[in-house]
Amino acid sequence: MDFNGQVAIVTGAARGVGRATAHLFAQKGAKLGLLDVDFEKLKSVKDELEEYGTEVLIYKCDVSDEKRVNEVMSDIIEKFARADILVNNAALFRSWCPFLESDIAEWKQYFDINVMGVAYCTRAVLPKMLEKGYGRVINIGSVAGVYGNANMVHYSATKGAVIAMTKALAKEVADKGVTVNCISPGSISPSDHDDMDYVQPSELAFMNRTGSDRENAELICFIASREASYISAQNIQIDGCRRKQ
Repeated sequence: MDFNGQVAIVTGAARGVGRATAHLFAQKGAKLGLLDVDFEKLKSVKDELEEYGTEVLIYKCDVSDEKRVNEVMSDIIEKFARADILVNNAALFRSWCPFLESDIAEWKQYFDINVMGVAYCTRAVLPKMLEKGYGRVINIGSVAGVYGNANMVHYSATKGAVIAMTKALAKEVADKGVTVNCISPGSISPSDHDDMDYVQPSELAFMNRTGSDRENAELICFIASREASYISAQNIQIDGCRRKQ
């Protein structure tokens, strides 16, 4: 996989899978636009990427803020003159609560970030992709959006929406050079762990371990590559042979 001359935008890039994805894109020659609400952590990721010698732009951005998303994406496109790859990774996750005890305000927050954030970011860059006749949109879903996780009804609902959005949008742009796919991880190692290859035991997968940040990033980069040109409208689970919940 070679991304020389391409521009990749990654949301939620300050840690976990987003950080690992930024590293792999940089290693393979892509210029980067990175977004996260944690700007201090994002600055440290930019420092890590200096060894690859590629251009990296970083932005503090809450993807639920449509105005800010448009400002950031416009700046990236203006400075790089293109946007080839968008990885919609930013999301809220860790919240366990029975449905009847869940807070409606939290439901709205989850949908604003996990669903509308994907819509805002995609709408901001898709016109440039269509103009160029080339693009890769990779959304990050979850097995929770496939099976549904008890006590995570709001999160499961948002990821189910992302998977459906992926399949619907792909059909609108399939003949215009743009592919749209979704990657749905199972259990992933803790996102605050600096080692991108770190895994830990997990009974949720028949492989008996979590997936590493790098393993997820490798799949994202493949789907973003020219080698994946005939793959679109897919939700690809990367879950270590998941034990369905």
